[in-house]
Amino acid sequence: MSTSTARTNTAGTSTAGTSAARIAAARIRYEVRSYFRAPDSVFFTFLFPVVMLALFSVAFASAAAIKAGPTSVDYATYYLPGLVATGILLSGVQALGVDIAGERSDGTLKRLGGTPLPVMSYFVGKIGMVLVTTLVQTAILLAVASLLFGVTLPTDLSRWGTFAGVFVLGIATSSVLGIAISALPREGRRATATIVPIVLVLQFVSGVYLPFMQLPTWLQDVASVFPLRWMASGMRSVFLPGTFEAGEPGGSWHLGLGALVLAGWLVLGLVAYRLTFRWNREDG
Repeated sequence: MSTSTARTNTAGTSTAGTSAARIAAARIRYEVRSYFRAPDSVFFTFLFPVVMLALFSVAFASAAAIKAGPTSVDYATYYLPGLVATGILLSGVQALGVDIAGERSDGTLKRLGGTPLPVMSYFVGKIGMVLVTTLVQTAILLAVASLLFGVTLPTDLSRWGTFAGVFVLGIATSSVLGIAISALPREGRRATATIVPIVLVLQFVSGVYLPFMQLPTWLQDVASVFPLRWMASGMRSVFLPGTFEAGEPGGSWHLGLGALVLAGWLVLGLVAYRLTFRWNREDG
């Protein structure tokens, strides 16, 4: 290959890469704008964890602190980790599942399939939207918890490292599962009724609203199959004192096992997406 040909190929590859990056960035901007223009998404996904934190904090303001050994925390501190994890699940599984199912039903996916838009750019836009909205949502949640309800945030860098790991893996897993579960509703108008109950049940059995160890053993075992239980316990390891680890199954946060479960669901979601996603669904 001549020098000029090599330069041409390199320039072509560079231009293609830049073009793909621009398309992906444009899709992320479009998806974020569309997200915040939908009142139901903003309230039931973006603001929901903040509203629930405020509700629990005010409702239990005069209740006795929750103790674990010699350490105690107020209700705002206790509920914060589970609500951070819930926000990740809502932004990924619920928001994406409902959104993509609606786009399939109203013909948006079919129209996009007839354009030069690469399918990967479409998904980069969706996952980028989840990342941006979840980052903003979590920042607001932590600010409200700290400034309005006096929650003491961690100062240990290792805890924030754990937070970053659970956060990133949780977003990746929830986003892929949201894409996969979007194939479940047969019609876009049924998407909310199909997906929201699944997400709501997981919140109640995964230690978000109820202490996980107070659930029946069989229900703990069922919940431990799903990702939210592990995202919630991972976030508890970040925001709760170390004495609360004794209140987890086996007296441990089990961060390694949680990471494996989330990674397993990530792989499962990728397989399901490959098998089920189409630009246009053909109903038999």
